[in-house]
Amino acid sequence: MGSAGTVAELVQRQWGDHRPGLRCEDTVLSHHQVASGAAARAALLADLLPAGSEPHLGVLLDNTPEFPLWLSAAALAGVAVAGINPTRRGAELARDILHTDCRVLVTERAHLPLLDGLDLPGVRVLVTDADAYAGLLAPYAGAKPGDTVLAEVGPGTRMLLYFTSGSTGAPKAAICSQGRLAAAGQSLVDHFGVRREDVHYICMPMFHGNAVIADWAPALAGGAAVALRRRFSASGFLDDVRAHGATYFTYVGRAVQYLLATPERPDDREHPLRLGFGTEAGAVDAARFRERFGVRLVEGYGSSEGGAAIQRTPDTPERAIGKAAVHDDLAVVDPETGEERAAAVFDTSGRLTNGADAIGELVNRGRTPFEGYWRNEAADADRVRGGWYWTGDLFFRDADGFLYFAGRTDDRLRVDSENLAAAVIENILARWEDVAAVAVYAVPDPVAGDQVMAALAMREGAAFDPSAFAAFLGTQTDLGTKMTPRFVRIVPAMPVTATNKVHRVGLRSEGFWCGDPVWWNGTGGGYEALGDVQLGALLSEYEAHGVAAPCPQSPDGLDLQARRGGPSHALKAMGEIEDKTARRAGPH
Repeated sequence: MGSAGTVAELVQRQWGDHRPGLRCEDTVLSHHQVASGAAARAALLADLLPAGSEPHLGVLLDNTPEFPLWLSAAALAGVAVAGINPTRRGAELARDILHTDCRVLVTERAHLPLLDGLDLPGVRVLVTDADAYAGLLAPYAGAKPGDTVLAEVGPGTRMLLYFTSGSTGAPKAAICSQGRLAAAGQSLVDHFGVRREDVHYICMPMFHGNAVIADWAPALAGGAAVALRRRFSASGFLDDVRAHGATYFTYVGRAVQYLLATPERPDDREHPLRLGFGTEAGAVDAARFRERFGVRLVEGYGSSEGGAAIQRTPDTPERAIGKAAVHDDLAVVDPETGEERAAAVFDTSGRLTNGADAIGELVNRGRTPFEGYWRNEAADADRVRGGWYWTGDLFFRDADGFLYFAGRTDDRLRVDSENLAAAVIENILARWEDVAAVAVYAVPDPVAGDQVMAALAMREGAAFDPSAFAAFLGTQTDLGTKMTPRFVRIVPAMPVTATNKVHRVGLRSEGFWCGDPVWWNGTGGGYEALGDVQLGALLSEYEAHGVAAPCPQSPDGLDLQARRGGPSHALKAMGEIEDKTARRAGPH
């Protein structure tokens, strides 16, 4: 990825540009007003950050105009922004703020209850919709971009600290510099032909890398405007697109499926939108989206840390993700030996026939833009080994070099675009006095990403009470909104490997096809036994989205590749690979 300067330079370039640059509901700010507001906030930040502290700013906001204003301010001042996830709770939320050394936290009244009772020593909280906020900013109204710099600003200056899941513990804060963010924005400008008259609609949460890196940054680099939606709304999507003249948007997780679930309207194609860019839509739903709305969706893959990227080209097969980006040397290798896997072989129906030989971990053997994790040397060393960047994701590659996603290698879960760590959820569920052992793992969602499944071994003499379990979950203040188990399996004893570690590979492979009682919270109204009626409704979801429905004879068909329309045989092979690894060393 070549140099594109700094984000600060892109913000400074807005000065004097009086075209509309930021839209949100009834608010419209020019590019010049954005640069001016950013300069004022940079000056305020210089006075608020204690001398000698890390130049880090926490932002706990919905997608309001204040979010891009503070991103721009941080860029001008040489400060890094940590996007704080409002679905985190209690001690976990406090940990995110303190781990990233944020001495200033910008938030709004709607999120203040999340901070109640948290111990945040030395953290100054700014509430953007409080009366005192305008007074704080007033003395800096005349500031200009470049007036206030806390640290030297260059391509290597830290710009973002954004959280990714940890496979065995707390989320990690990945570092993204100004140079890398500016270059990522410019790359998308070049790839998609971003124009100054474009409007980028940001409806994904800005505390995620997706919205900032793939939506805000290319708009900034290309001189386009941005339009914000406080929180994603399927019913309000088209109205927003029309009202703001939006031409481009990004998506993750189930956003596309939520849009397709809205009632069809005769004017579904009457809008200026021309492109959507994201991940996890799936080939079937992408085709449905284009047919209904007349908008092309481009699926991509990029590790959150920036270590590897796959780009879709016009000749990419339907079930593939694409090929390695220009500057990446991507390979699919055996995770133990590092030897490159064989090319995929398909039968006449498109099923992978040599999964055991073809599926492996995706690595980048070239120069990686990965910039490390904040204060986590062990995670750095695990991610970059032997000079290669290890993605933690399983792929296979066809003879033409196209890459196909086949799952993940660790105990991460991705629920409705949120990255979660199994260990964090396990620690919470283990507090229930009736449970003796807990294992949390991913089962594929019928549409995109994962759902949370928990295996519980009850204490002697205790029986699983679904109402009591739901009541317990409701009292756990640090249980994030997307951590609640959708499925609960009651096991007589927790299955373990030869090394006495929980056999998650087996649990994942069986999913809800097992001989043990399984309870399902399918509608959010409470847990009910997964009987024939509930199972039929669940399998109908798979079918409705063009996904090969799992069957009792082949439970591994539930894996991620099936959600992308790929062959279930590949998934069984992936399970075999994981089983062999478990027998040698136990689950990671």
